[in-house]
Amino acid sequence: MNAEDIIKKLNLIPHLKEGGFYYETYRSNELLSKNKLPDRYDGDRCFGTCIYYLLTPDTFSTMHKLSSDEIFHFYLGDTVEMINLFPDGSGKIINIGTDLFNGDLPQVVVEKNVWQGAKIKDGGKFALMGTTVAPGFEFADYVTGEKDFLIEKYPEFKKYILKLIK
Repeated sequence: MNAEDIIKKLNLIPHLKEGGFYYETYRSNELLSKNKLPDRYDGDRCFGTCIYYLLTPDTFSTMHKLSSDEIFHFYLGDTVEMINLFPDGSGKIINIGTDLFNGDLPQVVVEKNVWQGAKIKDGGKFALMGTTVAPGFEFADYVTGEKDFLIEKYPEFKKYILKLIK
């Protein structure tokens, strides 16, 4: 099994904004009305969404943040290195994968408004994950990070930021 086989089998398509490959597997058919949601949302949102998400050595998840919480689920492949940068100026590096006794986590929650980016650890061939977003994902809730802003606010994470900006 390789990345091309998985892309074909799961009907993955390039994620043009973020990088990597994805396919939406679920979108709730029930809606939360705008007047019941926090002001950060510009309209109604479905209860939740799920996608498959695949990274390869020549792709990465560019630095971005969402208006909703996002949960990553690791399915198979090689360990993913994720950076989270918090509004208070702090940050952390998380390994998503199955090597539990060497620090990998198979499930990671990224809270709303936390800058995030990810790539396969060096030497890896692919990583298949899933993400769940609630309220459901809409591109209107996606903000791409700007290199100069992120480096100025998070200078200690400059080397990671530079690897994860398009």
